Amino acid sequence: MTRRQATLEDVAIEAGVSQQTVSRVLNNPAIVAERTRKKVLAAMNTLNYVPNRSAQILAGKALPTFGLITTSLALHAPSQIASSFKHHAELAGYQVAISMLKTGQLPSLQSALNEFRAQKINSVVMSLPLEKADAETLTRDNPDIRLLFLDVPPAAQVCHLGFLHSDGTASSVNLLLDLGHRKFGLLAGPESSISARLRLACWRDTLYQAGITEVDTEYGDWSANSGWIKTVELFSRHPDITAMLVASDQMALGVMSALRQINKRIPQDVSVIGYDDTPDSQYFHPALTTVRQDFDLIGKRAVDHLVGMKDRPHQAFNDLLPTTLVVRQSTAAPYASNAENPLIRQLQALVQQL
Repeated sequence: MTRRQATLEDVAIEAGVSQQTVSRVLNNPAIVAERTRKKVLAAMNTLNYVPNRSAQILAGKALPTFGLITTSLALHAPSQIASSFKHHAELAGYQVAISMLKTGQLPSLQSALNEFRAQKINSVVMSLPLEKADAETLTRDNPDIRLLFLDVPPAAQVCHLGFLHSDGTASSVNLLLDLGHRKFGLLAGPESSISARLRLACWRDTLYQAGITEVDTEYGDWSANSGWIKTVELFSRHPDITAMLVASDQMALGVMSALRQINKRIPQDVSVIGYDDTPDSQYFHPALTTVRQDFDLIGKRAVDHLVGMKDRPHQAFNDLLPTTLVVRQSTAAPYASNAENPLIRQLQALVQQL
């Protein structure tokens, strides 16, 4: 026997509210008290209620939906941000439509915004790196859409929510300096990433203030594979490096694998610090010292901002969330200096073949 589909009236009875209140939760959740909204959403979940979106579109009602434009969700940070944003949006009574782009070029971004506009979506989070001029251009050219940027230079005159990278990066360098390290290798993220550039700049500034100016840098692509390759290249030039600062935990995993293959012990010979505090980082061997970014908080704050921007749609702001250093077992005082390992040359030749 086919089960009858729940109606708006069924949801209202289950939640103990009027049908009009249920309709408001569907179409304009921001005006409904949080406690009431949660009751209605819980009733919808219990009854497996499916809103009649076709009828809503024909009626000319704006769907309670946020847009999210992001880069590859195979990467840890974008996927965690998307998951958190979707979770907190649903708690607030909104759906999330996701557009995943390979590049952050203006024509592609504008096309994605036009598609959201066609779906009557007028609040969008941009979770991919954008230069100042591009972010300001998109804001100027789309006055009917509330845009919230997550990876732009702090000087951009747009609505910006991000992380204060200087907290965690400075703490990372200072920990290693306090342990006695003076030979550093830096593995930054892609040069196209605003966040990666900010982390790298803070590493260099903190080291410079400590009188350390001779530091070699490589640029990865956030993957463990690039972490492995770039580590071999760094140590082929500087076998005496005792500390590695890495712009993501995924790359740090590759760094640690490469170090083992060239017979460098962690942390006895080389200390490693990552960035992100992925759930797996505490289970690396040894457990990874890393900088924590609160992805759950940034998802919640993004929802709060989009709701609040209804009253101030294009008033620029810069909301930076803290980052904190999490100290684990991958960092220690440096042991005796190491002679050049012939394995490094062999691995470098392998990298060139690959």
